[in-house]
Amino acid sequence: MKLIALVEELAAQLEAAGVSFGHGTTNAFDEAVWLVLWHLGLPLDELDLHAERELRHEEQLAARELLHKRIATRKPAAYLTREAWLQGVPFYVDERSIVPRSFIAELLADGTIDPWLSERTRRVLDLCTGNGSLAVLAAMAYPDVSVEAADISPEALEVARINVEKHGLQQRIRLVQSDGLAALPGPYDLVLCNPPYVNARSMAQLPEEYRAEPELALAGGADGMDFVRALLRDLPSRLGADGVLVLEIGNERENFEAAFPGLEAVWLETSAGAEQVLLLTAEALRG
Repeated sequence: MKLIALVEELAAQLEAAGVSFGHGTTNAFDEAVWLVLWHLGLPLDELDLHAERELRHEEQLAARELLHKRIATRKPAAYLTREAWLQGVPFYVDERSIVPRSFIAELLADGTIDPWLSERTRRVLDLCTGNGSLAVLAAMAYPDVSVEAADISPEALEVARINVEKHGLQQRIRLVQSDGLAALPGPYDLVLCNPPYVNARSMAQLPEEYRAEPELALAGGADGMDFVRALLRDLPSRLGADGVLVLEIGNERENFEAAFPGLEAVWLETSAGAEQVLLLTAEALRG
């Protein structure tokens, strides 16, 4: 059997099983490509190069077993492969942290945030760092900055440490356990934050794949804004005079604007539109 035929077979099975996506892929075909290429040790962006490759029986069998595990457990594929990618950069991940998928990664890579930064930008905070992916990408994007990567979860920070070491950034990224900003005096020039923001109604309706992730990293209270309220209350004292906050709030823009009427936010364009990530300057936060 050719590789492409196996991909199509597995994609059909994923579709029929009604699994949910959103942890690195958005559809059954791309997920099947990921599982097959990962199993074979091939680059995940090289389907066309290997589509006609004839697979041995044992290769087919092992790929099918991986797919059946994906369907049976309803765990995100990244938890099965122990690998996730953001902006072409590989990261280790397991059930101790959510699967990294922040749109802030795009903004770091394409320079969208850069107009709000300057040569004085030296201290960066990645709050709610999870597996540390945004901290790593920020350190890569801005070679002259130091980064603090903070999370309330010591288990998530263990995963973040793996990624900091994986990319050789131990000298530039400091890991900090902190409940919000409690252990983070600053001042910071740039704060990145992909916090728990899912509102209670949405939490109750999440597919099993999302329920496999730590609830602490997802649940944001009745309107999704519990963590954000505390953040915006405490951040002004930790932000430099020209500092900025880049905040991801997913599909909660309506709740954000209801919670913070009159706050002058800049909504940033990502591949998901201009509703998911916003930027707040120190001036806007201090009113």
